Formats: sequence, C-alpha cells, structure tokens
Amino acid sequence: MLQYDLRELARGPVETQAEVAADDVLFDGLGIALAGPVRVGGRLQATGEGRFYWHGSLRAVVAGECRRCLAPVAVPVESEIGALFAEDAEAQEDPDAYPLPPHATEVDLRPAVREELALLAPRYVECREDCRGLCPRCGKDLNAGPCGCEPAPDTRWQALADLKGKLRD
Repeated sequence: MLQYDLRELARGPVETQAEVAADDVLFDGLGIALAGPVRVGGRLQATGEGRFYWHGSLRAVVAGECRRCLAPVAVPVESEIGALFAEDAEAQEDPDAYPLPPHATEVDLRPAVREELALLAPRYVECREDCRGLCPRCGKDLNAGPCGCEPAPDTRWQALADLKGKLRD
C-alpha cells in the first residue's frame, strides 16, 4: 500500500498512489476522526547512495464537532509532503529524515503520512466563523435564533451600580 521496493528505483522515479482507510491502524492514537479515506500520491526517487526522497500530497476529510454549537463538521485538509528516507548515520540524526536500516530493500511511507496528518488536522473546528454557540443557561443553539433567557447580569459592573445607588442617597 505505502511500502515500495527500492529495487524498482533502478529504472527511475516511482509514482506512488494509495488510499488508506479511515479506520486503518496507522491512524490509531492520533485523536483524529476521519470522514473518509486518506488519499496519498507522489513520487519516490533515489537521491544518492542509501538516500531516497519522496515528494507527495495528502488529502483527507477530518470529522468533528463545532466547538461552539456541537454541530457535526467536516473539514477538508490537504498538504504537500517532502520526506527524506536515508540509511546513513548523519541523516538518522536529522529530525526531518526517516531512518532506513542498512541495505534496506523497501521504504515505508506510512510514518511520513501519519506525521503529516497529525500536524495538519485541526484539533478544534467551527461550523462557521460567526457561530453563536449554545445558550449557557438553556442549551439552545443560538444560530437558530434567540433562546428567550434573560441576559445574565455582568458582575464586573456591580461595584459601579452599588456606588450609583449610594450617590443618589
């Protein structure tokens, strides 16, 4: 699926295409709900002895609830990915490179896809920018209209209201 035989690169770059199911174990523990499969595509090529570069793209739809009104929301996410896979010790210390064992015969793009999705997916979503949320008293969705609850008094002004009453007396 996202694992490619490095011997194929002897003939030149390899086009990569995959669709990873939303419930794949690759995404376990990310805390992300996906509304559909993750589509991945790109090009894998050798860039030197024991070094391989993958330039790809990722497209997915993250499902969530609006953080203000709790309505279901689907957020499309898309990103370009550039990942270096290398056998040499110097690249293995690079936090942007993915290490390969010496004399590897296969490169696994899954860690790069998982990491990119974890960084890309929004933790909090809103149904729209001007979402009014829920009434804190009755729980009615304020996007559908006013709820009829009396506005809560702002206690920050209470000291001035008390002072106003004293000045009248």
